[in-house]
Amino acid sequence: FSFFLADIVKLSGLLLASLLAWYMGYLFAGLLSEDSMSTPITYLQDIGKKPVLKAPVPKRQKCDHWSPCLPGNYAYRVRSGGGRENLAKICFEDELIISEEKGNVGRGINIAIVNCNCVINSTEHSAEMATFIKNAPQGSLLLMVTHDDGSTRLKSDAKTLIEALGSKEIQNMKFRSSWAFIAAKGFKLPDDIQTEKINHSDNKKNRYSGWPAEIVIEGCIPRNLI
Repeated sequence: FSFFLADIVKLSGLLLASLLAWYMGYLFAGLLSEDSMSTPITYLQDIGKKPVLKAPVPKRQKCDHWSPCLPGNYAYRVRSGGGRENLAKICFEDELIISEEKGNVGRGINIAIVNCNCVINSTEHSAEMATFIKNAPQGSLLLMVTHDDGSTRLKSDAKTLIEALGSKEIQNMKFRSSWAFIAAKGFKLPDDIQTEKINHSDNKKNRYSGWPAEIVIEGCIPRNLI
């Protein structure tokens, strides 16, 4: 009987110890907030994540160049028109000389003379354009670009004048050819400058219905030339 009584005492002590441990655990869990429990878990999850590197936003350059011109140079960008919606644009030293925003883009060949801030924007009157080119002062930089069609009403005398400025493509221009040309009057442009580009209309290759893709000429020109 004494052994039986001792077993009961041991069992009672074990049950009491288990009950006490459960109660202490309950109290401890009540003292912990959800935030304190979630913090270690969040930390473990973050360990496996790779850091996200964000590239800095590139600084906008003059005339939307990809890289800036060196000091002592002017930036320029000439873009032909494309389709009905994308109008021609001429930018010089971050100033839009001819553009949709300025409201001075015309059908045909658009011409800007930099050092006199002169603009003509149509080849509907080819004789007037020829006179405009003839009257450009010495030391002028001429920027030319087409919008829509620049060939149909362009007369031979105007073509000859543009050819004399160095154009290799003006005589080859066709209906709705995209064309851009940079010329100097009274000085020589650096040899590393692209001065002319053309893209003929081809129904099999056109980007737009009836029109070829736009073309762009951009670069930098030394200030001491103008």
